[in-house]
Formats: sequence, C-alpha cells, structure tokens
Amino acid sequence: MTCASGNKDDFFRLTGSRQHTGGGNNPQDPYAVWTVSEVNALLREILENTFMPLWVSGEIGNLTVHRSGHVYLTLKDADSQIRAVFFGGAVQFRQLNLREGDRIEAFGRLSVYAARGEYQLNIRTLRLCGLGELQQKFELLKQKLAAKGYFDESRKHPVPRLPKRIGIISSTSGAALKDFLKIALTRFPNLQIQICPAPVQGKGAELKLARAIRFFNRIRSVDVIVLTRGGGSLEDLWPFNEEVLADAIFESRIPVVSAVGHEIDFTIADFTADMRAPTPSGAAELLIPEKAVLLQQLDSLNRRAETALNYSMLQARHKLDRLLSSRIFHDSASFILEKMQTVDLFMRDAENALHNAMMNAEHRLTQGENALKAYDPALVLKRGYAIVLDSRTGKPRTSVQEIHCGDALTLHLADGEISATAGK
Repeated sequence: MTCASGNKDDFFRLTGSRQHTGGGNNPQDPYAVWTVSEVNALLREILENTFMPLWVSGEIGNLTVHRSGHVYLTLKDADSQIRAVFFGGAVQFRQLNLREGDRIEAFGRLSVYAARGEYQLNIRTLRLCGLGELQQKFELLKQKLAAKGYFDESRKHPVPRLPKRIGIISSTSGAALKDFLKIALTRFPNLQIQICPAPVQGKGAELKLARAIRFFNRIRSVDVIVLTRGGGSLEDLWPFNEEVLADAIFESRIPVVSAVGHEIDFTIADFTADMRAPTPSGAAELLIPEKAVLLQQLDSLNRRAETALNYSMLQARHKLDRLLSSRIFHDSASFILEKMQTVDLFMRDAENALHNAMMNAEHRLTQGENALKAYDPALVLKRGYAIVLDSRTGKPRTSVQEIHCGDALTLHLADGEISATAGK
C-alpha cells in the first residue's frame, strides 16, 4: 500500500496536480466555495489516486446480497468499521458460505460513493481470514465437488472386510509405504500386495496418481486401492487436492482408501475416497485384522456353532422320545379301534339327526296342506254359500250397495252356476 506523505503542502500539491470539475476552484484558495458534489468528487479522486489496491481484514456485518448479484457489507474490528461493496460477488459469497460474523480478507480499492459522501472499499476478491491462495482454492473446489455429489455416502463403495489383494499407490522411497507394509505383512504374512509407484508431491503428481488408479481399474487385479503418503505442508499435499485426482477416485469401480498425511490433515482425496484412514499405518490396521485375532474369532465361532448344533440335536432327541413313548406306538390296534368306534358314534348321531329333520319337515308340510284346505272356496260353497258375480265384468259383488235393479248377475254354487237379474 502506498499513500501521500503527511504534511498539508504535499496534500494540496497532490490534489492540485489534477484538473477538477468543480467550477475551476483551486484547493489552495481558502475563499473558494465548493458544492457538495464537487467536494465528494475531489475526495474520490484523492482516495483512488493516493492508495493502491490493498487487502483489508475484518468481520462481516450488515450483509446484504442483492438480487442483482452485488454484495453490500461492512468490515469491522473492535474499534472501527468501513463500508464495502463487492460488485457481482454473490457467487463467491455463496461458494464460501459466508455469513455475518465471519472474518474475511478482502482485496480492493478505496473509493467514495459520491451520492452519500461515504468512502468505501470496492472489493475485487476475498478469502476467509488467515487463508492463503491455496487454502481458498481448496475451499472452492471442496464446495464445487460437494455440489456434484462427490462426497455423498450413498455413492461410496463398501470396503472389503479382509481383502485378498491390495493395490498401493505411493512413492517407493517414502516412509508411508514402508509403514503400511510393515503392519500389513506382520498381521497377514501371505497377503498379496501390488505396488504401483507414483510421485506424491510436485507439479504433475496428481496426473500420475490418477493414472495409477485408472490402471488398477483397467486390469482389475486388486480388491481395494490404497492411496497413501506421509505428512507435509499444504503445498506438499496439494496433488491430493486437485480435481483430476478427485475425478479418478470418484469414477473408480474398485473401493479407494485415502491415507494421506497425518491425522489432522484433510485433503479432497480424503473426502472423495470410499474410506479415509488417519495415517498410512492406520490404513493397514483398518484393512487387515491380525491373523491371530481372526483365528481366535474363527475358533470362537466354531465352538458356538457346535454348541448350537448339539442343543438342536438334544431338542430333536427329546421330541422323538416323546413321540415313541406315546400310545399310538405301543398299542396301535386299540388306538385304531377306538377311533373307529368314535366314527361309528358320529355316523349314528348324524343319521338320527337326519331322520328327526325329515319327520319335522313332513309334519310342517301336513300343517301347511290343512291350512290351504281351510281356505279352499270349493269347500265353502259345499256348505251352502254362493259367489255373486257381475255378468258383464265378471267381478264379484260383496255388498248390496254394489247391485242395482236390473243388473245381470251370475251365481256360483257348489255344483254349477245360474244366471239371474237383480230385482227390487
């Protein structure tokens, strides 16, 4: 950052060296009258031409992300604050997931917003406070790959419990490979391990690491891939933070275990891999159980299986003994005869019930016939009654009110019918 020296003569010499738009007023003339716009324009000119672009650190306050894509905020510390604007900065704010209260480092130029007479920092770029360029690049790539689903647990491959063939991608001269092999071969001496040498730091290392992962996927000679190196600075570990390596891990059809750096180190490869191990030695311990422990577990499982089988056989023997001691095995003839007697009694009861049902039905039928006979008109006529019909319509006449003098009538008797004419 550069600025003008502190005495007043230098200040006026600086501002007087430019042509201003304020009606030709000379800043050295104490009697000149300036408009507000002229003063603000002069101050903006002073700030923009006095200070070079600079980094300013502070806490975010009064944050507004406008729908235009511009971001308005204040940067503040314990004693002061400054207004700031980041034109088109909404995308970067969302990528870094910035909120009020976050500390950032903003790079930009000091200027004056003339309409309000307020000086402000016009931000060009920013980063999380205390983070360098590599760390900011790491955070941006992490956000990008997370949005693409690279870190989703649902897409990760299960790592085999006891892989028969392990592929290791590492530097053959590094301690990481030696640490892994020492533990792996101590735990399981006859384990098959294939090593694909690759540089683990420096320019272009990420390309060779990615090529090694694709090599194992092409020949399909291992059950799991271990990507490993020892600890180091962020710069040393940077190949494991490159997108090309993350792509290879994400596309791998073979499970990938990332064992990069120390336990406190996290890389993009760690987030993308199907399993993260805290150290190269930790990867060996996670993948390869001790053979003695496995044999002990197998022996325990055998004993439990034998106990369960013996118990099942004992239960079956008891059940068979109960069946063999039952009456059907010792006196089968009596058992069968008893069951035959039961069937005979059942048949007898069924036949009796059927005969009773038939008698009841016949009795109800006789009662019905007698009831019908009681209502038979022929029987009524035999007792001296007659049915009077209208000869013209054939309808019965049941009341004298329905018959008039001269009506033609037909009288039905028990043995025939006669015609008659109604009189007075």
